Amino acid sequence: MTINLTRRATFGLGLGSALASLAAPGLLRAAPARELRVGWQKGGLLGLVKGSRAFDRVLADQGIKVSWAEFTSGPPLLEALSADALDFGYTGNVPPIFAHAARGNLVFVGAGQGSREGHAILVPESSPIGSIADLKGQKIAFKRGSSAHYATIKLLATAGLTLDDITAQDLSPPDAIAAFDAGAIGAWAIWDPYFAMAQDRPNTRVLATTEIVEPDYNFYSANRDFAKANPALIRGLIETIQAVGRQGQADLEVTIKTFAQETGLSEGVMRRALTRKGADLGLQGFIEPRHVAYEQGIADEFFRLGIIPRQLDIASVVWTPQTAS
Repeated sequence: MTINLTRRATFGLGLGSALASLAAPGLLRAAPARELRVGWQKGGLLGLVKGSRAFDRVLADQGIKVSWAEFTSGPPLLEALSADALDFGYTGNVPPIFAHAARGNLVFVGAGQGSREGHAILVPESSPIGSIADLKGQKIAFKRGSSAHYATIKLLATAGLTLDDITAQDLSPPDAIAAFDAGAIGAWAIWDPYFAMAQDRPNTRVLATTEIVEPDYNFYSANRDFAKANPALIRGLIETIQAVGRQGQADLEVTIKTFAQETGLSEGVMRRALTRKGADLGLQGFIEPRHVAYEQGIADEFFRLGIIPRQLDIASVVWTPQTAS
């Protein structure tokens, strides 16, 4: 569905001058691509990039068309990316690990930082479950290979539990909501903005958030062949995302309206997700050593637990801006 944004929502972010500098001759000019296919989810800065038409504005004079495909979670998005059905996309921390474990044809190209409170385990309001320890023996829904998968592992560990102590249910957010309402699961691990949506539901209680765990990094990935053929374009996309994020954080009320219009979610839901402790849309950029170490740690833990079939070397699948020099 195409949403016609108001002029204020589209241009009110003050991106004109910032984006103009990114479209300087030579920065994106070398890219042979004629279309940029982007995968996005309701959560993440790409929703704002889409709503503000920032990519379109930067790439218009290149003759490069931008198309968008929405996904309910990261794993299928990266499957499409690896299969050359997409060129660029944004996911949480875990989907790229599963994709690379399956020898997917993709590379890390950028990272963002989310709120530590952006994931939670939810239970029905009337549930007798009162602590993480009470989850032992329960059916817990989360999308396998998503950031909620890792959040579940880390939150269970705070009570000395592992995935072996629960019955995991591999459900996408829409399916998990239905199972939750039907009483078919005891708990649901989920990320924003679905978490923020669930908080509006009278039958839902927050058991725990990931605030007690560790930083939450999210990642931009590109099809490996596309990144190799279009290094200047990739660099320009990340720099555009940085500009959108900084301007979006600086004018959060306009940002909330733009997000709400683009995602179809209420402004209240978007405000809750975007104002959690530590949330900052401006924290976007190229991959740094801390991001590599973070992903390597998750990959090592998933391999140790037997969740992924092979050891990964995250540094070997990272694209850097030097590629575009």
